[in-house]
Formats: sequence, structure tokens, C-alpha cells
Amino acid sequence: MKFNREDHFFPGHFGDQFFPPLEGSDFSRVWEKSSGRLALIGCFRPRQCGIATFTADVFDHLSAHSPDMEIDVYAMRSQPGQPVGTEVRQAIDEKDAASYRNAANAINASGADAVWLQHEFGIFGGSAGDMVLELVDRIAAPLIVTLHTVLAEPSAAQRHVMDRLVARASKLVVMSDYGLTTLTSVYGASPDQVALIEHGTPDRPFEEISTLRKRLGLADRPILSTFGLIGPGKGLEAAIRALPAIVAQYPDILYRIVGATHPNLVAAEGEAYRDSLQQLADSLGVADNIAWENRFLDLEELLDQIELCDIYLAPYPNLQQITSGTLAYAVALGRAVISTPFVHARELLADDVGILLPGAESDAISEAALMLLALPEERRAVQRRAYARGRRTAWNVIARQCAALIDEVVGAPEAREISQRAPALSGVWAMCDDVGMFQHAVYLLPDRAHGYCIDDNARALMLVHSLPAKMQDEAMPRARAFASFIQHGWNESEGAFRNFMGYDRRWLEETGSEDSNGRTLWALGHATSCATDPHMREWAARLFDRCAPMAQAFKNPRAIAFAMLGADERLEQDPGHALARQIIERGGAFLCALWKSGRRPGWDWFETGLTYDNARLAEALIRAGRRLPSLPHEEAGLSALDWLATFQTASQGHFRAVGSESFDHEGEALPFDQQPLEAWATVAACGTAYRLTGQAVWRDHAETAYAWFLGRNDRSIALGDLRSGRCLDGLTPRGVNRNSGAESILAFHLAHRTMADIFWRGQTIVAEPRQDAAVAALAG
Repeated sequence: MKFNREDHFFPGHFGDQFFPPLEGSDFSRVWEKSSGRLALIGCFRPRQCGIATFTADVFDHLSAHSPDMEIDVYAMRSQPGQPVGTEVRQAIDEKDAASYRNAANAINASGADAVWLQHEFGIFGGSAGDMVLELVDRIAAPLIVTLHTVLAEPSAAQRHVMDRLVARASKLVVMSDYGLTTLTSVYGASPDQVALIEHGTPDRPFEEISTLRKRLGLADRPILSTFGLIGPGKGLEAAIRALPAIVAQYPDILYRIVGATHPNLVAAEGEAYRDSLQQLADSLGVADNIAWENRFLDLEELLDQIELCDIYLAPYPNLQQITSGTLAYAVALGRAVISTPFVHARELLADDVGILLPGAESDAISEAALMLLALPEERRAVQRRAYARGRRTAWNVIARQCAALIDEVVGAPEAREISQRAPALSGVWAMCDDVGMFQHAVYLLPDRAHGYCIDDNARALMLVHSLPAKMQDEAMPRARAFASFIQHGWNESEGAFRNFMGYDRRWLEETGSEDSNGRTLWALGHATSCATDPHMREWAARLFDRCAPMAQAFKNPRAIAFAMLGADERLEQDPGHALARQIIERGGAFLCALWKSGRRPGWDWFETGLTYDNARLAEALIRAGRRLPSLPHEEAGLSALDWLATFQTASQGHFRAVGSESFDHEGEALPFDQQPLEAWATVAACGTAYRLTGQAVWRDHAETAYAWFLGRNDRSIALGDLRSGRCLDGLTPRGVNRNSGAESILAFHLAHRTMADIFWRGQTIVAEPRQDAAVAALAG
């Protein structure tokens, strides 16, 4: 396996392109993709904070708009044991990394079609809330992230979190144009990755004078208000200092400060901050003009309280604040708003929807308030404009936008058959020259900068020798080029094959990795039994015999498995070949011991983690059991393969290849990036198990893995294109890697050969040499 993100992945419009599904099919099994389950992550009621209120609003209004959608709430808890609502499926403890991982596993097991995360740095544990990445990195469904804060100048820790979210999310939701611009200019997000959906607001009839005022004895008093959790970031000091000038002209003015002190502030210092505000009011002689509501209000009461006021004050000193729920509510309820020019206010109050102050100075606040109080008609005009602006953010409108975004990310449910047609060989030959097969591609173009490798030329030789006899004859010039590359790669003085060659035909190393050497032995053994040309079989047999002794020193499990597969093919042609049998005996004993030492409850595998070409370990052990024969080897290999195939089957039933990000993780597999090599290995290993046992379950697993190429996967995107014979380099969180290198193309073709030769005998339809829409999109 070769994986280099720099070589294979392009950010932005390169890396996140989605392709239409392949058309046409004659596969015997039909896949119908279901949809309708959303995992919603954030703080949630009864927790008392703005994110909890927002998440609950999303839940309520999206449920009302889309009653057929199942919404599972995963609620953030600041402390273990903190109560959660009855709608919550699972709680996530803010400071417990395992809790994030458990939630990700639950989401994957639920079959969620999409995940919607409410992100604010402060609600997650770790440095800048980086524990959320424990969850984000493990979810397989498309991710939508609502960013409640987008910083133009983040700290290093904040930048790390944001960069990861941008890389993982299919869609990033912001509530302001500023957030959209910052995401693209500062964080490099693709413009089509970002969606602007404003903060939702209640849809109430307009009330100029609230009926609640009479019941509270406030009918004739002019009222100013500020709402929300109380803390230093609210700018209340400036508002209180503005009161003396207002009281001088309107002695009965009442400033209502509504909201509990922020729980985090209470935990740190009790009510010291609120006490300091009250002391300030006393010192200015305006204490009697302030009413304090020191409690958290539910939504309906909060709206009632907002409707009480004539003027809503938003004196926030942080001019980079991109979202304010209470500001959005005040506008939607038709209140006259006076605000500092923070980001959300600048956008929401544009076109005279409210009054924007030049800064956070008390004099400016008092001057604006006095103007609105002195000019009732102007105040009423501002209120009418505000109420009209609020219709654009009513929750029924926002819920419709949210549902449309989910549909865009998930894609429409569809029934899709998977074709048995063979991919066109022209896709392979397009990556070749007279030297051999190029390693990598940039889009569909061979990448000369990375030259060639023996890995891919060995696979290419195996592909030619997997073709029917007539097609092998037609491809003989190609086979000779691949064989010549392998022969030239042998370094007699080192007793090993080289691997990498530059475009200038110079070898870049004296010896290749054990993997590449084992894979080359495999291709030689395969040629001895599968090549139709006798001269090719003789050449392969001689070179195998010359090079095979090196396998006895292999220590890497995959190199040992590759060599065993080659030795098994050598014995197919020459059952008495002593060295080939020794390779299988040694390798079989090694892998069986490795399996016994590595397995544990729930983990029936050779190693503590999963990496690449995983199924080859089980396949080699199955073949060893059949060849020697050894029933323990055979049973161990089948047991391991059964576990792996089940492990790589998503709850929705499709194949979920072990992601390349899993390689350093013990006891788990991350879902991305998924690569074609893993699907081919699974198809081939299941083909071996089917030949041995005849059990239908192996056919099912093989078909599931092959269908991954043609769109039955975590993104419902076809990577393989039958008409062109190309295959894209991997499935990513945001779609596909749009490059189409040798490893991927060969994996697609070789997987098809296994399906055709073992499961679809006599049914293969050769693809017409017409270009599919997927490749048309790629080329265009």
C-alpha cells in the first residue's frame, strides 16, 4: 500500500468533488440506500446555555418540518451525571475522551445518514476543545458543523481544531457573511463547502406594547432590556454607566437585566461579578432604575420578557462576535435595537433595522436611547423594520434550509444495481509507457514526478495473467514490459528487489521494502501458474526460484503473507517445489501463532490494530491450511476473515474499508481515508474462502466489498468507472480523492477478475469503451 496525502489528496474543489453514480447494471443484487436518521450533537436542555437552547430549537423545529426524520440527540455534559432530557440518546462527558469515542461508535452503529455538530470551543474538553476530534475523526456519516465562533486570529490550538473540522466536514454552517468570508480566506475552506444559515428565531405576531406590562404594573414606564447569561463579555458596565444621562430626562426609565450569571462564572467566583455591577449602579445613583432577573428563563418566558421592552440594548464589547441568539430574537420580535457594531449586529441591523453605535462607549448608548425615547414614531418605524427582517429567520424558514442541507449532504435515496461488466483495460494502459506502469496520477494524468515502482508493475503483471487466454495474448506486449521491469529490479548483490524508479529510469534505492519484495514474489508465483504463454511461465519460475530464498528472512506479516500467496501459486504449477512448500510451512506457523497471540474478546485478529491489505493475512493462512494440509491453519484463517469481513461491514450493510488514519490506533478502525486496495484484498480473500468451503456467506461478503467500488459505500460515490477502466484513489470524509493512480486502478480490475472468475463464471460482460459521467466530470 502506498499512501501519501500530499501526493494523493487535493484540498478544496479538488478533494471534495462528488461524482454521479454509475448507470447501467446487471448485478444480481440490488442496493437501496435508506435515509432519514440524523445524529445531532451539542449542549441540550435542560442544560442552561445558549448552545443548549439553540440545539433544542434545531431539534424541535427540524422534527416538526421533517416528521419522518429520526433525530438522535447526543448531549454534551459539563459534569458526569449531569441530567439530560428524555430526548437524549446518549450523553458525552466534556472532559472524558472515551465518552467522545463511545458516542462516535454509537453513531456509526445507529446507521446515521448525517451528523450535525454544534461547535463552540468552550463546550468541549481539552486544549481549545480538541477532545471533539476524538468523535469527529471516528464518524463515518457525512459531517455538518455549525460554527458558533469563527476567529480571524485563532491561537495555535484553536487553529488546529478548526483546520481539522474544515478537513472533515462535508458542510460548514455559519450564521453571518463574515463567518463565511473568514472560513474561506483564513482557513482555506472551499466556498461550496460553506453554507450560510442564519440564527433561527420564533415567529410570533407583532406586539408593540406587550399585554404582560399591565400585569406587572409597567404599562407606562419606558423599558430598556438586555438578556442572556451574565458575564464580563456582555458590556453591562457601559450600559449601566449610560443610565444617569437617560434617567435625567426620563426618571421612570427601567433597565431590565434578565438572565442568570453564567454557570462557569458562578463556579469560579460565585456572584462576585453581579455584585460588582450592583455596586456600580449604587455608586451612580441608578440602582432604583434597574430590575434584575437572576434566573435562567425557558424559551417562552424569555420571549415574553423581550416583548416587554421598548428598546433592546446589546452593548457587547467583543466586536468579533459572529452570533447572538438574543439579538436575533429581539429583532424577530420587533424590538428597537441599539447595539455595538459587533459582526452579527452589523449584518442583522443593516438597512436601518436597528441603531449601530460607533463603539461601546456609554455616551453613545445614552444618546441613541434618548433619541428613540424622544421620537416614538421613529422608534415604531425601527420596530416595524426589525419585525419584517425577522420573518427571514423564522424557525420554519430555517428548518426548511436545514432539511435541504441535510438532503444535499446525504443525497436522495435510490435503488442501484451493481454491474458485472468488466472495466475497460484502456484505463490500465493509459497509465503505462514502454518502461512500465506509472505509480501516481494527478487527476487522470500519469505523474512523471513520482516515476514507477515494482509494487504496481507486479500487480499489473498479475492482472494480465488473470485475463482470459485470448486477452492475455492481446496484452502480451504489456506483460513483457511489466516482467522486464521486475527482472531489472532484482539486485543480485543485495539479494532483494529494488522498488522505486524515477522517470529518468534510475533506481532510487538499492533494496525495496519487505512488502514490495513479498508482493513481487507473489506476482512471479502467480505467473508460473496463470500465464498462458509458456515462455512467460518459464521466466517467472526461474526468477522465483532465484529470488525466493529471501522470503525465509521476512519478518513483516504482510510480506510473509504475500510470499506465501506466491509460493502457493508456484506449488499449483509444481506440487513438489520444496522451497515454496517451506515458505508456506514457515509462514503458516508464523501467522497461526500471531493470530493466537493477537486475538482477544471481540478482536479475532493477528495484530492489535488494522492497517492495509488486512485480508491477505487471513487469505494466506487459509491457503496454507488447504495446501499443507492443516485444519488448524484453515480454521484460524477462516475465523479471522469472518471477523474482519463483519468488522468492515457498516450497520447499513455496505463495506466500510479500514481507513488509513487507523494505522496508529490499537483495537479500533477509523473510517477514513478508505482505499481500493482494502476492497480488493477482501474480495480476493473471500474468493479463496468460497472456493474452499462453498459457503454463500463468502460470496455475500465479496459482493459487498466489490460494490464499494461502484458506489455502495459511506459516501454513495462510485470510485470505479467501468467505461474508462479508471478508479479514484480513495474515499474521504468530504467525498473522493480525485486522483487515479496505478494501485487504485489495478485493485479495481483485479477485484473484478476475482468476482468474474469465482462468482460470476460465464456471466461477465465486457464494458463498451465509452466514458462514464464520473470520468467526464473528472476530465472536464
